Amino acid sequence: MTGWTADRIPDQHGRTAVVTGANSGLGLVTATALARHGAHVVLAVRNTAAGRQAARRIGGNVEVRELDLASLASVRAFAATLAVDHPVLDLLVNNAGAVLLGPRRTSPDGFELHLATNLLGHFALTGLLLGNLAAARAARVVSLSSVTHRSAHLDFADLMGERGYRAAAAYGRSKLATTIFGVELDRRLRAAGSPVLSALAHPGITRTNLTPRAWENRGRRGRVIAWLGLLATQSVAQGTLPQLRAATDPGVRGGQFFGPSRLFQTWGPVTEVRCSREAADPAVGRRLWTAAQELTGVSYL
Repeated sequence: MTGWTADRIPDQHGRTAVVTGANSGLGLVTATALARHGAHVVLAVRNTAAGRQAARRIGGNVEVRELDLASLASVRAFAATLAVDHPVLDLLVNNAGAVLLGPRRTSPDGFELHLATNLLGHFALTGLLLGNLAAARAARVVSLSSVTHRSAHLDFADLMGERGYRAAAAYGRSKLATTIFGVELDRRLRAAGSPVLSALAHPGITRTNLTPRAWENRGRRGRVIAWLGLLATQSVAQGTLPQLRAATDPGVRGGQFFGPSRLFQTWGPVTEVRCSREAADPAVGRRLWTAAQELTGVSYL
């Protein structure tokens, strides 16, 4: 398998990166690659014990901080202390995500848990740290999408999934919302003349991706889909390359979206991909941005 690899990551010495969900899976590989190329990496994790174990595995210049993206109080507390300790931030990788099977669950703030974790927590975090990112010479925000966003649709009359809840669909909607956020963030940063760049990535189907399991709730058809999905699985190291490219490639432009190149973007070498029509719609972007501001109480751009 050829194409862009982690060997092409430029020297990261002197740069400070925040990676959410950095104690396992895609986040751990991302944090490890950044640290090994010289970055100071903040492991933003819900479970600090697991985070400390990850930090020992990574080595290098890393620190562990507690962050529960499902709790806006936790997001605000994390951002407040981080902003003081690191006045300049070069990179924010919004990697953490929830894939929850079973019945509908809500966050401490009363939001559907997929949306709370995958979109609202990262929306608030980005806004609260935007000043620190703008203080850097060439800062980036990377939003982690999913191939499932392409078949999802947002119902603004039922963003919290209170009617006819299905876990797989809720996950897809949350990842569509995350994709819309990344695209709309790019529009707003450009309009504001900000030096911060917004890029997006998705990992296809990797061996740590729980999305195929969510299909099993659909009975025999779902099990077949899940089994077929496993045929296209790729290693977590390969699945992490799109977000590493979005985070570090000097040639990345605002709004670019990276993912696997083969079998409907489920695996393969990194390439630039397109988001769904709904994710790219400016009217949808504006509407979701307004809703996210109202729900989180964090307003910016």
